Amino acid sequence: MQVRNYGRKSMISKSQISFVKSLQQKKIRKEHGLFIVEGLKSVSEFIQSDYIVDTIFYTDNVISKLGKLSHNIKAIEISTLDLTKISALTSPQQTLALVKIPAARELTPKLLKGSFTIALDGIQDPGNLGTIIRTADWFGVALLICSENTVDAYNSKVVQATMGSLSRVHIAYTNLDKFLEDIDIPIFGAVMHGQSIYKTDFGKEGIVILGNEGNGISPEIIRRIKYPVTIPRFGKAESLNVAVSASIFCSEIRRNL
Repeated sequence: MQVRNYGRKSMISKSQISFVKSLQQKKIRKEHGLFIVEGLKSVSEFIQSDYIVDTIFYTDNVISKLGKLSHNIKAIEISTLDLTKISALTSPQQTLALVKIPAARELTPKLLKGSFTIALDGIQDPGNLGTIIRTADWFGVALLICSENTVDAYNSKVVQATMGSLSRVHIAYTNLDKFLEDIDIPIFGAVMHGQSIYKTDFGKEGIVILGNEGNGISPEIIRRIKYPVTIPRFGKAESLNVAVSASIFCSEIRRNL
């Protein structure tokens, strides 16, 4: 397969198709240190970020829309049919990139000082995590801490849902219970019974914990919360989507800064 042959489409082998498709599995992503990004906008965001883009597969001379590429990036033009074979989308979006998973950043309480951080306890739905990352990006939350049982941020469905925001929000996985032991800034938790979010003084720094879609925040993490906070219900809905809750918390915090 030829690389940077912009004038002619290249064939992609069965083994290459198999490899790209295998990156839908977490264990394969971890083994090779790569994840998939799809779509012109999202791929462009990662090219311009601190992430290292390894390979770009593209169709229809779309390469010119990606701007100037580093010579370290393998750029390969393939047919629309071949893109369909490696894409996880029902309607592939002209380009697919393989991006390197960054090395885990050491988490220390000092990193959290003077800012707000979102912590996620057992979020399972890829769409929810992706939307929360996108929300964090919108409100300028630079760090998102995930419990070890939260869905992988490099899952293709998560990446797609972030619409490129993953390129700007740092994601860290950790034993959340152990990490919270040493935190000396306010720890807020989104719960059913707590002080109204509209009457809460969030101050200038803190962590906001959001729990699992069905079970909420786990008992071991609940005990770490210093300030339980509730989004009041005015209608009859049984619950509020966790990604929507994240948006409301971020909005209230920013409004009061």
